[in-house]
Amino acid sequence: MTSQDRTSPPQQQYAERSYRSPAALVGGALLLLLGLWLGGDALLRGDVHTKLTALFALLLGVPLVVAFTLRPLVRAGEDRLTVRNPFRTITLPWGAVEDLRAAFSAEVFTSGGKYQLWAIPVSLRQRKKVSRQAARGSAARPRFGLNADAGPVPRAMADQTLDELREIKERATHRESAQGEPVARWSYAVLAPLVVGAVGLAVMVAV
Repeated sequence: MTSQDRTSPPQQQYAERSYRSPAALVGGALLLLLGLWLGGDALLRGDVHTKLTALFALLLGVPLVVAFTLRPLVRAGEDRLTVRNPFRTITLPWGAVEDLRAAFSAEVFTSGGKYQLWAIPVSLRQRKKVSRQAARGSAARPRFGLNADAGPVPRAMADQTLDELREIKERATHRESAQGEPVARWSYAVLAPLVVGAVGLAVMVAV
């Protein structure tokens, strides 16, 4: 071991974090089961026209459900943020991320524009509930003689998630390996069957 190895601390590694919407995952799974049950019944019992219509409907419906419920994902790595939206995957080096905000939807901002974070839904109802809880807690402190350090201020789930992402960004934003330009790729595995299903269904409805 060299003297440089002894004096230089090892670079700290941060575990990759992934964020998804549990409600979307459950809803998507239920919709897929319902669609496959109805479509499968039509494929088994229907005539030729009904079978083709059901087939194209499944080719259209299944990718749509997957795209908007099961596919969305936000993955925060040490050097980059990966945003998987319904039809695109965007890779953002942390150095290219300028801000993260959650108003009516969660969004990440770069110098070239902004991208919505579909996997992090913003619930205005949850925010109001948290605000009411915080207000009740503040009102109760003087009554019971609690001090100002009674605990952290509660936050809605989307706001907590963006706080975590901002912390990761602050740690990585000046790292050389976290520099670069955003890269966006279309998800043709979702788009191709969706287009085939839409065209085929339109033809079957027209005949």
